[in-house]
Amino acid sequence: MAWRIVESYMLLVRIESMMALRTFAALHAWVRTRHVRRVRRVAASRVEELCIAMEWACSFYPKRVLCLQRSAATTMLLRRHGAAAEMVIGAQVLPFKSHAWVEVDRVIVNDKPYIKEIYQELERC
Repeated sequence: MAWRIVESYMLLVRIESMMALRTFAALHAWVRTRHVRRVRRVAASRVEELCIAMEWACSFYPKRVLCLQRSAATTMLLRRHGAAAEMVIGAQVLPFKSHAWVEVDRVIVNDKPYIKEIYQELERC
């Protein structure tokens, strides 16, 4: 588990630097074009373990990790380990809010299960 937390932390660093030095479009393209290493059915317990590792990495991170950074990093972590994860970006109209989360097989894995009722899906990558 310790190695997964370090791996998660390094993904957070990489994505933060990408967000600081590049555009949102570049981050979106990076997540969209990185495919699953080996597509296979990954056990729900394994997906949960990787999401927990990301949560630990976020808690050790020196800055507040926002949903886009966390979701991009979680998506990339899950894909590295064979899960067909998708980052989903959604919005709420009134009051306007946007949010990002991760799904595996259309099931939300890094947020509350009712988040789809609050936010309308805008993009899936």
